[in-house]
Amino acid sequence: MNNDLGSAVTTGGDQDAVSLADAARTTIIRCLNDTFRTTFTGGQVMLTRGILALGGEAQQTILERIRVFEEFHTDNDPYGEHDFGSFEHAGATIAFKIDCYDPSLTYGSENPADASVTVRVMTIMLIEEW
Repeated sequence: MNNDLGSAVTTGGDQDAVSLADAARTTIIRCLNDTFRTTFTGGQVMLTRGILALGGEAQQTILERIRVFEEFHTDNDPYGEHDFGSFEHAGATIAFKIDCYDPSLTYGSENPADASVTVRVMTIMLIEEW
């Protein structure tokens, strides 16, 4: 009887451990993305032509809106990583997307939860440039 109970606990424990590891990884990625989004340090920020055409004052306002953005929900953040958001500005929908690359910026990062092997790139765009 102890063997059966031990086996059931181990199997459940393995599944629980995987779920906890996935949740921890997602939390780390979310924290790294939030830090990058709110400080613009630890990666590269790219502005599309549409954003550049809005001018410096609009760009400053948009960057500040991104820094304080907290409107993440299942529609725009299904994986809980805070890597995408959008909002309205002067009648236009602005979007930002954070992608994780390897240090050479050639491939996707093997481990976005490890800042030592990941470069974050945030692209800020008009939604129609998506």
